[in-house]
Amino acid sequence: MSAQNLLEEFKNQSGHIVEALKKEMNGIRTNRPATALVEDLKVDYYGQFLPLKQLGTVGITPPREIHIQVWDKGVVGSVVKAIETSSLGLTANTEGNVIRIYLPELSLERREELKKHVKRVAEDRRIKIRHLRDEINKKVQKAFDDSELNEDQKFKLKEEIQKQTDKVNQDIEKVIEAKTKEIDL
Repeated sequence: MSAQNLLEEFKNQSGHIVEALKKEMNGIRTNRPATALVEDLKVDYYGQFLPLKQLGTVGITPPREIHIQVWDKGVVGSVVKAIETSSLGLTANTEGNVIRIYLPELSLERREELKKHVKRVAEDRRIKIRHLRDEINKKVQKAFDDSELNEDQKFKLKEEIQKQTDKVNQDIEKVIEAKTKEIDL
């Protein structure tokens, strides 16, 4: 495997890890309502589990309300059940085929819990990045042992992989900072 292929593989896989982190961060509740909080909840729709966003329109009513307009009135009960049994701890109110979720203001204690959770999730992603780096470095070593790379290429590639790792860790840090700032608002 060429040096460029190994570097590209690392960049692609680390990019996927950062994107997954961003998506997960969107699902963490803050003081501002966000549709990402509920749109991926799995709802039992006649025996199939579908994301909420496939069953209706999810929107925001300022200052702290999420409203969901379900297209099939028969599934309103399943949507409410999915919301109330989720780990979000939310209560839903229904008006016909419209479901409203009021988000109360976060307490100081809950904000601190959320910040700790954000840091824990980010640390899990950093661990994945380190494992990925180690895996790619092993492939580099194997390519060197198989005489596909010379010693200069090996060290240069390992240096590039470390630079990319540092860049990804900075990206993760930016995501954490943005989310903790959002929690504090």
